[in-house]
Amino acid sequence: MGKKVKWNWTSALVGAATATAAVALISAKPKDPTFHLIKINLSSFKLKFPIIDTDLILTVHVTNPNIVPIHYSSTIMSIFYDGSLIGSAQVEAGSQRSKSCQTLELTARLNGVELMTRHAAKFFSDVAKREMVLDARVDIGGTASLLWWGHRFNVHVDSHITVDPVFLDIIDQENKSSLEVFLA
Repeated sequence: MGKKVKWNWTSALVGAATATAAVALISAKPKDPTFHLIKINLSSFKLKFPIIDTDLILTVHVTNPNIVPIHYSSTIMSIFYDGSLIGSAQVEAGSQRSKSCQTLELTARLNGVELMTRHAAKFFSDVAKREMVLDARVDIGGTASLLWWGHRFNVHVDSHITVDPVFLDIIDQENKSSLEVFLA
């Protein structure tokens, strides 16, 4: 018990550096981004009697929780009703800073022919109930850069959205995203 321990600065510095590196690795682990549909605005109707194509503006809030900025390429989001593709929305190429939020406005078009020829009865029933369920899927690819290293990534987003088809209000939504980073 009487043995005296000599303080060693080298061991202390190595321990502190190891702890700092462990914290940096844990916080640098890629996290899934979040997506939330804020609102839907009607931009135009295109009448092709008796069918109406509808153009919409979808306002989406996107959060990048990662410690690196990202750059993503343009892509198309698919919109489904009762399992059938009824429209699409253009996601323009862009970028987002690290640990930030931004709002995207996506131009979407819903195909009235598909909706009315295959789903007319269900659509009118949903309008009467004022509750319509839509699904959307998109794969977004890009690069995340840390210093001079760029890593490709892919984000897959599945959205399940309940809207009021009369006033285009968002009643409920569930959004799931999964991030895949390619290290090679």
